Amino acid sequence: MTHPQPNAAAAEELVRRHAVQGATLMTILHAIQDEIGYVPETAIAPLARTLSLSRAEVHGVITYYHHFRSAPPAHVTVQLCRAEACRSMGTEALKDHIESHTHCTFDSGHAEDTELESVFCLGQCALSPAMMINGELHARVTPVKFDRLYAAAREKTEVTA
Repeated sequence: MTHPQPNAAAAEELVRRHAVQGATLMTILHAIQDEIGYVPETAIAPLARTLSLSRAEVHGVITYYHHFRSAPPAHVTVQLCRAEACRSMGTEALKDHIESHTHCTFDSGHAEDTELESVFCLGQCALSPAMMINGELHARVTPVKFDRLYAAAREKTEVTA
């Protein structure tokens, strides 16, 4: 579930909830993103204070790791494996189909309610091509299977939106 950018007080509370004894910056960042869908800019200063780091260090970690988002994700996020095993099983043709079907382009931000991201290995090499849609793993994806999964994901987000 995604939320709007929290104000300073809400960001302080978010950090306080996740900055338990012994928690590392990475652990806290993952927990925040798991809770609200991204790591808001307003959480950087409280994280830095809590962990005795500079704001630049916290920002650097968030921007270095591609997994972390600094803005809310689209309603439907498709992550397609583009590593060698999936490429050998047709992921590039599947990529073309997905771009045509969604009217979006991989790795260029998001359009309307869909975001397409390239990832490099989902650990499903024997079941390629593999992808995740809104965090749910799918294997042996064909264009027909993608169309069905994508329609279901859009329908699900329309119901909860």
